[in-house]
Amino acid sequence: MSKHRVSRRQFLNYTLTGVGGFMAAGMLMPMVRFAVDPVLQPKGAGDFHPTKLKVDEITNEPQRVDFSYEQKDAWYVSEVTNTAWVYKNEKGEIVALSPICKHLGCTVNWNGDQKHQNMFYCPCHNGLYEKNGKNVPGTPPTAPLDAYPTKVVDGYLYLGKPKANPFV
Repeated sequence: MSKHRVSRRQFLNYTLTGVGGFMAAGMLMPMVRFAVDPVLQPKGAGDFHPTKLKVDEITNEPQRVDFSYEQKDAWYVSEVTNTAWVYKNEKGEIVALSPICKHLGCTVNWNGDQKHQNMFYCPCHNGLYEKNGKNVPGTPPTAPLDAYPTKVVDGYLYLGKPKANPFV
């Protein structure tokens, strides 16, 4: 036996502290896991989504490309459909622009206005963008169109999430 005897009060204090610590850990662990688990989950199918457009079919004239993918939000899976304007620039690079106007979120169209040929036109407030997505000064849009990162897999075009336009 030890020379230092534990009093009843110390024994109860140690016991209650230990039991309380285990109970607190049991309550906190699910909350910590709830907060940290999404960060630790592996990414799904990746950041790039396939389109039906073959890279050989891309010209220097912007063409509308619709693509869709499955989006999973917790237990709910939905089909998301997006659009991009795709063409090859003078350097032969594939350019994929978002059709969402930076003014109010309307959809822009290529050659959508007879007065402004070879430009993207937003019908909501007569917004104009150049072919590379740069906003025309003096029109409502305050920023260039976003651009999709592109990737080629087996001859088909894959598009990522829209980012700031690097072609402007």
